[in-house]
Amino acid sequence: MNDKYSLAKCAQYGRRLAARLCDQYFTAASAPALDGAAVLKFTPVRQLNLLVVRQLLGQWQAETARLRSPYFDFEAAPVQAALTQFMNVLSRHISLNRTAYEPLLAQATTDTLGLVADPIGSFQRLLLGTTEQPTLAGLRESLRYIDVDKPFYQGFVDSLPDSKDLSRDFLSHRFELYHAANYKAHQPMQRLVGELSALLPLTTADLLEDGPVAAPAAPTAAPEPAPAAATPPPAPAEPVAVTPPTFVPPPAPATPPVAAPAAPARPLPSTDNASVPLHEKLRAVQPTAAPLAETLRATATTPSLAERTGPKVETLREAISINQRFSFINELFNGENMDYHAAIQHLDSLPSAEQARAYITADLSQRYDWSRKEEHVNKLLKLIERKFA
Repeated sequence: MNDKYSLAKCAQYGRRLAARLCDQYFTAASAPALDGAAVLKFTPVRQLNLLVVRQLLGQWQAETARLRSPYFDFEAAPVQAALTQFMNVLSRHISLNRTAYEPLLAQATTDTLGLVADPIGSFQRLLLGTTEQPTLAGLRESLRYIDVDKPFYQGFVDSLPDSKDLSRDFLSHRFELYHAANYKAHQPMQRLVGELSALLPLTTADLLEDGPVAAPAAPTAAPEPAPAAATPPPAPAEPVAVTPPTFVPPPAPATPPVAAPAAPARPLPSTDNASVPLHEKLRAVQPTAAPLAETLRATATTPSLAERTGPKVETLREAISINQRFSFINELFNGENMDYHAAIQHLDSLPSAEQARAYITADLSQRYDWSRKEEHVNKLLKLIERKFA
């Protein structure tokens, strides 16, 4: 069923869409670079934004892994603490120009279409990734970046045994069996195509292996009627030399495919407000960013000496860095993302430090058994002190 779609056509559409959206945002050489919050709101299709963030985090982790040397002990506790602080600061200083962002968005579009068009390949790329020894916790972590067809992929992860012996071959084979038994539960491609088409016209036929490519095909078919014999009636009045000039332009079909994408470029602004530039829309929505924006917020809201001096913070949610967030979820909340968010939201709603500390010691520490988690609990308590300072 899914093998009828062409991954090459998905990739081609991804490149065209990325170029179109970047044309809209990076309107001049002085266009502002994208920060983390802007990336999370760049398009109205949430899946595109999440997969861009996923690629950024992959780059971020790769940069961390390269900080190793045979001459220094990078595993020493003070070095690890300093690296953690450094990476926390770095994670809040994302800056993407067009050259860096456009290929990320193109790949995110290709992978978004692949979630429905190629589920088996998408499982291997986006959930298994490059890890040699997959774990159940790692698969659940990868699910955070899946929005399209998430119940289908979530159902597979939930069906796995709670075992540490999960090889890539075992998971790949099991997913193939799961897909064969549950392929009808997939989200229809038409729904995803409808969302993307609002940004750049697309139909399901454009993505089929043996189907036409709708946008480029129309211009190439048009030149054929041009040399048709319907025009010769006026030709007698004009010399024969007139027809060769009109027939010589067959090289012109190379221009229509380039011009064709430009014509639909106008519908893009109309998806929101045609009169408002895309970068202004991004900034307008930054204050209401999605949960991931807690870890990828703009640098303008963070004082440059924040990590050094520990100033007062407005909310715990914004003060917790990306490393701290993952650490708290895994160490304090047993990997439960929703429990973490609920607890932080409740702590932010409390009116005093005393009540916040009481909630931690009397409720959270008992519920999640934090008796041996002093290091992480102390970090959370320090953040609370900064909030109520």
